[in-house]
Amino acid sequence: MRVAIVGATGAVGQELLALLEERSFPLSALRLFASARSAGRKVSFRGETLRMEELPADHDLGADIVFSSAGGSLSKERAWQWAEHGATVVDNTSAWRLDPRVPLVVPEVNADAAAANTGIIANPNCSTIIALMALAPLHRAFGLKRATVATYQAVSGAGAAGIWELRDQSAGALAAEQAPSGEPAGFEAQPEKFQHPIAFNLFSHDSAVGEDGYNEEERKLTLESRKILDAPDLAISATCVRVPVFRAHSEAIHAEFARPVSEAEARAVLSAAPGVRVVDDRQGNTFPMPITATGQDETLVGRIRSDSSLPGGVALFVAGDQIRKGAALNAVQIAELLAAG
Repeated sequence: MRVAIVGATGAVGQELLALLEERSFPLSALRLFASARSAGRKVSFRGETLRMEELPADHDLGADIVFSSAGGSLSKERAWQWAEHGATVVDNTSAWRLDPRVPLVVPEVNADAAAANTGIIANPNCSTIIALMALAPLHRAFGLKRATVATYQAVSGAGAAGIWELRDQSAGALAAEQAPSGEPAGFEAQPEKFQHPIAFNLFSHDSAVGEDGYNEEERKLTLESRKILDAPDLAISATCVRVPVFRAHSEAIHAEFARPVSEAEARAVLSAAPGVRVVDDRQGNTFPMPITATGQDETLVGRIRSDSSLPGGVALFVAGDQIRKGAALNAVQIAELLAAG
């Protein structure tokens, strides 16, 4: 297949490039598109040198599959035009996720939905993917009725600028003169990417808050989960928080099902779920962590226990690499479904 990556210099674009090589994706041509300032930049792929290109004005990318990761505004403007030129667009932005014409796909959860595409397949939000890797198999087994989710989201979800902001603020705070109390003195963070200081701090996810009090990230998790699970009445509530972690999101989940579910039943289902690895060492007090989820294809699941506030409910904790499974890997897995016919 002929493949194009739009937004090839970004974190997700670079991960897409690495995964296509790592997973030996069947392609006959690969084109990389980026901004004008990155045009001409060289990258290596399968022993060959490829050059970044500017997007052509005629919207024909000469591709069978287009990975779109350059932002929602560009995708809204051009994705259907790329599709009209014969491509299937695997879109990694929020532009089309809730559009009724567009399947929203997590291959381990609803792979069949990809076949219904009319030119665009949407990649869900990273927090949604990581949550559903654990919740979907439990839903299939027991019928998910209600879930509350608290996320702990890494700064790389905001791109390279988020990483540098955490790095620079942390370095500045640690280098500041120590006051007699032991607290850093003489340093005041100057947030740029985020609204608030991120070093040694955490805050509610910095997306717009609606009249209902939920922010955009929280609404994405709710609405996307309902669409993917084909459960429009699913009761789900999220609280999304940005934390001073470079990479990999974590989430605390409490779930209620159509019937009471025991810890043992939940553990058995999760242990057999594709794309999931149970990390639940109570004796060693070792559970999913972003530092161990980073770079991993699998979503780590642990702290599996009965919910003490709701007999028959289940509580658990998950961690997943939001650039990999939460974005690039999920997109490549969708493309693999297309390649397999």
